[in-house]
Amino acid sequence: MSWLYAFDLFGVAVFAISGALMAGRKSMDLFGVLVIALITSLGGGTLRDTILDNHPVVWIRDDLYILVAVLAALGTIVWVRLTRPISELGLLVADAFGLAIFTVIGTQVALAQSAPVSAAVIMGVMTGVAGGVIRDIICNEIPLIFHREIYATACIAGSLVYIALYRLDTPRDLDVAISVATVLAIRLAAIHWHLRLPQFHLLESKTGDNERDQ
Repeated sequence: MSWLYAFDLFGVAVFAISGALMAGRKSMDLFGVLVIALITSLGGGTLRDTILDNHPVVWIRDDLYILVAVLAALGTIVWVRLTRPISELGLLVADAFGLAIFTVIGTQVALAQSAPVSAAVIMGVMTGVAGGVIRDIICNEIPLIFHREIYATACIAGSLVYIALYRLDTPRDLDVAISVATVLAIRLAAIHWHLRLPQFHLLESKTGDNERDQ
């Protein structure tokens, strides 16, 4: 087993944990926990492979992905039952680790498919965020990407760093390590210091207000 393959499986496990934690916060039954864990951990990669026409998708080629996700979800249930509930911060940190790993792997897969830079960045972001977006929608939550601290921006930064290093033909292990660290550092900093991009507020003109008052 290559270290990159192990890294991918680690990302699956981490995102499965974040999915199981979210399902636990919504008091779902065991089946619901497993479904949310699988969607969170495999959703982004499935969408990426479908768009890139990279068939069959990764978890169909290798059922170890589903096994790792299921075991991670079950392990999370046991851990929470035997210890204490994991805080929202724990959920955010687990999500950040999965985000960093999947962003870089998504970018790498896209480049291997000879995708242009713009598409590689989009595939990296999609791999990192799509599973979490689907998870949050199913759990009736506003997706983190839309309302919390810097999220997708961290993915874009990490993806661009990987592409730049890839073009410089530096060692691939170093490319992955630096890129994952970039996403993780930005995301964790955003969580700690509540960093976010400027928000867009549409302000109605006074003329419009006066017209309604008349």
